[in-house]
Amino acid sequence: MQRYFVSPENFGEGSVSIGGEDARHIARVMRGKAGDKLIVSDGVSREALAEIALIGEGVVTVSIIENMPMTQEPRVKITVAQSLPKGDKMEIVIQKCTEIGAAAFLPFLSERTIVQYDERKESKRLERWRKIAKEAAEQAHRNIVPEVAAPLPWKQLLKAVNRYDAVYFCYEKEEGLQLRSAVAPWAAQLGTADKASVLVIVGPEGGFSENECREAEEAGAVSVGLGKRILRCETAGMVAAACILYETGEMGEA
Repeated sequence: MQRYFVSPENFGEGSVSIGGEDARHIARVMRGKAGDKLIVSDGVSREALAEIALIGEGVVTVSIIENMPMTQEPRVKITVAQSLPKGDKMEIVIQKCTEIGAAAFLPFLSERTIVQYDERKESKRLERWRKIAKEAAEQAHRNIVPEVAAPLPWKQLLKAVNRYDAVYFCYEKEEGLQLRSAVAPWAAQLGTADKASVLVIVGPEGGFSENECREAEEAGAVSVGLGKRILRCETAGMVAAACILYETGEMGEA
């Protein structure tokens, strides 16, 4: 069943208004008609099964059939901090990590970032990234759309480390502690009802420098490896997110 995210103010007592591209998608792509059922969510606290009541010019009005519980989100909120990669790789990171269950994304600039950052062009790129997150969240039947922040400088990212309950710095030269070994004892301390926030820091195509590793550890991050194989930068965040969700029991019994 198709799922659409709308602003909280679009929710009424018994109906919901869907506009913009979503309204066009319902009318033209899905060829929706009165009586067709869909799911609408405000991405915050309300989600409902609804049916199309009226397809107007640029607006689709749906009637709420029943409110639905918002139970699709992991209790561990994972933020993927990804150093800006080349081409469309950031789009892949956002799309796939959203499907897996990431709650937010922090793009950043590091020592070996190849991409030439142009602040004037970033608004359009950020808009596209947020659209991709929304579409992936709808496809994966998420209750929320992950937040995608504007790119941060490395030093600013380090200042954000202390906001999280656990921070893992994915370092290809780490030969000791591996991510699963780091997450398992931490996850074991979480009660079944506990919620926690985790930051996963992933480097660009060229990886991190030793200096960046040192600075991350000094800021409070734990340096971890992701196994014996070297992963592409767009793959590392997916592997890390999946590992954390598995160890915290979000992919079946832990």
